[in-house]
Amino acid sequence: MRGVETRIQEIRHQIFKEVARLAYCTDCAIGKRIEELPYKIFPGEAKSFRNDIFLERAIVGERLRLAMGLPCRTAAEQAPLSDNIEAADKPETYYTPPLINVIKFACNACAEKRVIVTEGCQCCLAHPCVEVCPKEAVSIQHMIRRSEIDQSKCIKCGRCADACAYNAIVIQERPCAKACGMDAIHSDENGKAEINYDKCVSCGMCLVNCPFGAISDKSQIFQVIRAIQSGERVYAAVAPAFVGQFGPKVTPGKLRAAMKALGFADVFEVAVGADLCATSEAEEFLEHVPEKIPFMATSCCPAWSSMAQKLFPDYANCISMTLTPMTLCARLIKSQHPQGKVVFIGPCAAKKIEAIRHDVRSEVDFVLTFEEMSGIFDAMSIDLEDQEEEAGVNDASTDGRNFAVSGGVAKAVVNVVKERHPDKQVQVVNAEGLKNCRKMLMMAKAGKYNGYLLEGMACPGGCVAGAGTMQPIQKSTAAVNRYASSANHENASDTSYIKELDKLVK
Repeated sequence: MRGVETRIQEIRHQIFKEVARLAYCTDCAIGKRIEELPYKIFPGEAKSFRNDIFLERAIVGERLRLAMGLPCRTAAEQAPLSDNIEAADKPETYYTPPLINVIKFACNACAEKRVIVTEGCQCCLAHPCVEVCPKEAVSIQHMIRRSEIDQSKCIKCGRCADACAYNAIVIQERPCAKACGMDAIHSDENGKAEINYDKCVSCGMCLVNCPFGAISDKSQIFQVIRAIQSGERVYAAVAPAFVGQFGPKVTPGKLRAAMKALGFADVFEVAVGADLCATSEAEEFLEHVPEKIPFMATSCCPAWSSMAQKLFPDYANCISMTLTPMTLCARLIKSQHPQGKVVFIGPCAAKKIEAIRHDVRSEVDFVLTFEEMSGIFDAMSIDLEDQEEEAGVNDASTDGRNFAVSGGVAKAVVNVVKERHPDKQVQVVNAEGLKNCRKMLMMAKAGKYNGYLLEGMACPGGCVAGAGTMQPIQKSTAAVNRYASSANHENASDTSYIKELDKLVK
């Protein structure tokens, strides 16, 4: 639903804005303020969308707590919103799993899957729906002039829906479960959505596809602001998908000025890390494929690489060991500013998990999404379009900036290989969306892609479709492509930062 300003998006933005205001309010009683916020967001006594105003406020309250990095609670827990709120100022609070949470009393308890006949049924003479059903679950009800499906017999195969000439039979699936490429969402004993965290890779697709706004992730808005206020030198590392996210007139220079107005020490473009990543992956591919491994899969999408390792453990060594653009950019920043803190600002929920992985020294201290960052700007009444233009962000390449769109990572790697080994041919296949990524790896496992470079993106469309983005995916893709074309270098290995690669990967 990116780019569609629904009531859910409005509430999310207001919550992020209010949490930012809480963080900036250093001399007020945070506990008292958070207790008042549900009444500010839903004033009066009339319900707006749910059964009653009290339920709406209770849901908003849990969203506020999650946005401060605090644990999600059940309806049975009768503690006030401010319970243990002082933990928000502790660095370990945010890292308490899980990241993605279902607010159970906000969940609509949607059916996992059902096939239903609508009023579009014409009760036709042919009734193919009856004929094709393998379980005799469909019958013609002449009294009501409509087909009817016996749900106790129906196996949800969908043959009746395919056969209906009027498209009068529809297949309804729980939106969050349908969007989950890991089949990690099921129903609990009350029919509410429940996440299997052994399967979940924190891509956030369930979050953006729940029409009831019952799924939310934790945020570090509060912690980032408090770090800046404490005098820390906090550097912003902005992902390539940022173009257009804060408005069509917000240039990279205006964004940089706005970030500095918030107190950030400086702003770096993560596309320089993408340049480093593409160059490193090209070297890795040339060294390992096909002599040591049958194929190599790119590493930059944490949800994709996590999925590959969970579902295809025998091929875990085929996932590139190259550090991601986020990590490489953060290491570059800290090589220049050893005492600084780094906040990655991007489109991705899964980056919040990548930043705390023990097997990689990420050097990333905080992660925010574009959506969360927008709430901070609004809290401080910063109009990005009115900012004085500053010098550009970084000298990144066209290929590095195009990492944000599907196919961009593989293209960048191939272009580095071609520049260094003109006669080398690299075959590529890419997939977007975890369901398609799983199919791609199944084909690779069967030997169909030996010698190939595989690019996987958990979000359909690439990073521009991440859970923390705010504009339509096609529009974002076009904006990134335009910005990328203005780079001074086309190839990732031509930028000035490449000379830093060897010391950053140690």
